[in-house]
Amino acid sequence: MLSRRAFRAGPLVLFALATAAYAGEDGGEAGWLQRMMDPSTAPFIPIPEIDVDPVGGVTVGLIPVVLSTDENDEIRRIIAPDIVHTQYFGWGASGRVFSYPSKDSQWNVVGSVKQRVERGFDALYQDGLERSDTWTWSVHTNFDRSGTSRFYGIGNETLRTAETNYVDNQGHIEATGAVNFSRSWQASYRLRVGFVQIGPAVLPQLPSIQTDFPTLPGLDREEELQQRVVVTYDSRDSITIPHRGELVSAFAGYADSSIAGTVSYSFTGVDAHMYRPVEPWLTLAAHAALRYVPYNDRAPFWALSSIGGVDSVLGERQPLRAFGQDRFIDRDSFAAEVELRTRIAQFRVFSTNLSLEATPFIDLGKVFANSSENPLLHLHKGYGIGMRGVASPFIVGFVDVGFGPEGPAVFTGINYPF
Repeated sequence: MLSRRAFRAGPLVLFALATAAYAGEDGGEAGWLQRMMDPSTAPFIPIPEIDVDPVGGVTVGLIPVVLSTDENDEIRRIIAPDIVHTQYFGWGASGRVFSYPSKDSQWNVVGSVKQRVERGFDALYQDGLERSDTWTWSVHTNFDRSGTSRFYGIGNETLRTAETNYVDNQGHIEATGAVNFSRSWQASYRLRVGFVQIGPAVLPQLPSIQTDFPTLPGLDREEELQQRVVVTYDSRDSITIPHRGELVSAFAGYADSSIAGTVSYSFTGVDAHMYRPVEPWLTLAAHAALRYVPYNDRAPFWALSSIGGVDSVLGERQPLRAFGQDRFIDRDSFAAEVELRTRIAQFRVFSTNLSLEATPFIDLGKVFANSSENPLLHLHKGYGIGMRGVASPFIVGFVDVGFGPEGPAVFTGINYPF
């Protein structure tokens, strides 16, 4: 369960849309705001940050954003530092640069630190995204120390009352190389080296994972060398903002302590996306993922399958937006989501074209221990509504609100959840 605390750009894009509509109105009172929102007359765009997460708590702050556009008025770079106050760890600051040199390549660097406990660094470079040449490759490195992680036990029916806390301290470097047989067919290999160290609870209202689950595998520092192969069929019309086509991936991987590291396990599965344009302003999007862990005799709990939260990570965690991240953990998992991406408005903002989407969604999922079990039985369910700001061809910011038996959950981030 590789940590993926992303740049929370959902409020940025959505707020930009709202303020642009206001700033575009006639009237003297709006004039100063219009000048402030114009990159040619303002040093930056001040965006208030409000993030409510069922695991991470409440975060408020300010993001002074600088956007760079090209001659076609498409956003090519976002520079977005922030100053925040978090519910659990006090004041913090982040620095972020997202760059989109072309449709074929992109990179980003994110760093953050808080008064207490949390800090992180993430850097990613990708090239060959259009698959027009033979090779596609990427390099990714991250270090993350998160103090809000939760664990409820192993199984599909774990209780909210069993909630524990731990510090998730991990770092990885990974390299991926892929050969493109055509624009649609690709085979890739990824090598990842890293460590995960589980620390005691830092949230006073919750017991520590080491106290309530002392025999759980993976509570010490573990080192991992993981290899993975993926075969992919991709007919989408866009890798970032798809409206039609399919993306189907079959994957298999393993970590073996006899080669390197301290953990051993294997995993395999399939991940499928489908996009259908119903109307020019309406897209039906669906996703399903099935993951099995055939060998897990030396698998730490964080290497098992999990559902919960908003992230869909190929071969790893899967979303269930009515619950917090990694709410349910077991050997195998199934997850499925359907949403209607409905364009409700379009604006001209910051010299580029932005659209606003309202997206009702339904999520289903489960984890299970026996590979012979029917993955479609005893599913957890959630539903909700999302608001997305879309700046074609590269950027999507979202705010998704999910509802389920444990109450509402709010998530923000960049890129579509799937």
